[in-house]
Amino acid sequence: MRHGVVGYAPGVYDLFHVGHLNILKHARSQCDYLIAGVVSDDMCELAKGQRPFVPAAERLEVVSHIDYVDEVVEETVPHKLDTWRAVRFHRIFKGDDWRGTPRGNALERDFASVGVEVVYFPYTVHTSSTMLRRALTLAVEAGQSIDRASQA
Repeated sequence: MRHGVVGYAPGVYDLFHVGHLNILKHARSQCDYLIAGVVSDDMCELAKGQRPFVPAAERLEVVSHIDYVDEVVEETVPHKLDTWRAVRFHRIFKGDDWRGTPRGNALERDFASVGVEVVYFPYTVHTSSTMLRRALTLAVEAGQSIDRASQA
C-alpha cells in the first residue's frame, strides 16, 4: 500500500549493475514508497536508438527483486509526465548526468507544473550499461576473430 512520499526511479536497468543499485538505494532513502519504472524495449529504442541487451520482461523481474523497490511498472510512453499521470508520485529520481541538460531542464519544468520534485543522484561514472555493452560487443567480436583465424 502506498503511503507518505512516493518516489519514482525510471531507468532502462539494462545489464543491471552497481550504478543502478545505488540509484535505487539513494532513491529509497528519499521517499516512503519507491516505484521503479523500467523503460520498455520499444521506448528504449525510441530514446537511445537501440534495444536493450536484456528483454523488458527479464529486467522487470530483476528490478522487482531489489529490496529497496516497493513496486515496479513498465514505462511504455515517451514522456515522463504521461507516466506521472498514470502512476502518480511526489519525487522523480534521475542521475545527475541529466542536470543542466536540455532534457533535464524540460523534466524540471514539466514536473514543477504538477508539484513533483526532481531529485538528482551522482552518476556512477566507472560503471554504466553503455560501457558494459561495449565491452561485451568487443569480447564477442574478438572471440569471432579468434574463431575465424583458427579455422583458416
